[in-house]
Amino acid sequence: MKLVLFDVDGTLVDSQNIIVAGLRAAFEAHGLEAPSRERSLSIVGLSLAEAFTVLAGPKGPIDSLVAAYKESFVLLRQDPAFDSPLFPGAEACLRWLHGRGDVVLGVATGKSRRGVRHLLDQHGWHGIFSVIQTAEDAPSKPHPGMILQAMDAAGIGAADTVMVGDSSYDMAMARAAGVLPVGVSWGFQPVAALVEAGAGRIVNSYAELEESLQEFLERPSQKIA
Repeated sequence: MKLVLFDVDGTLVDSQNIIVAGLRAAFEAHGLEAPSRERSLSIVGLSLAEAFTVLAGPKGPIDSLVAAYKESFVLLRQDPAFDSPLFPGAEACLRWLHGRGDVVLGVATGKSRRGVRHLLDQHGWHGIFSVIQTAEDAPSKPHPGMILQAMDAAGIGAADTVMVGDSSYDMAMARAAGVLPVGVSWGFQPVAALVEAGAGRIVNSYAELEESLQEFLERPSQKIA
């Protein structure tokens, strides 16, 4: 058995518009200048507290910003203008992996458990992921805790685990956990940032990802350098 872990925002789901709008609303509620779109997307993957610490500085009203973001996010999610569609090919890829019989599927995300539950409800993914690690279960990325706990829960070692994500935090987390980091080019961070953080390979579509994962699943176990 092999463990395939996915990030969510920027990897499975194109949630950039609602994230940027939620961050803007949180900052404006505090009379603060909202970060640019590029800067807003650069922190996707971190837990909310870590993200706002980066954006507002360690002396900013972190807890209050987090609360404001959560409140605005719930409201924005009800607006069709902020729909967060799956990236093309994501659904088919997950169904293919789930149906193989030799794969344990998991999630390692900076989202809350509530956010993940909404995702599972929305797409009918209950039963797809055997292991779910959220911002409430481990330290924020790039700490390897999410992956280490996922491997422990699945009973699968680092040589048989791959992390798929769109951010430098995903790649650094994977490297720290000793697993294969696969970066996707369609996410919220530049490919150069993923390569610099240690991406083992970069894929440009879900078709390419399936080819890469097929190769990973067929190879004998070996330690990732």
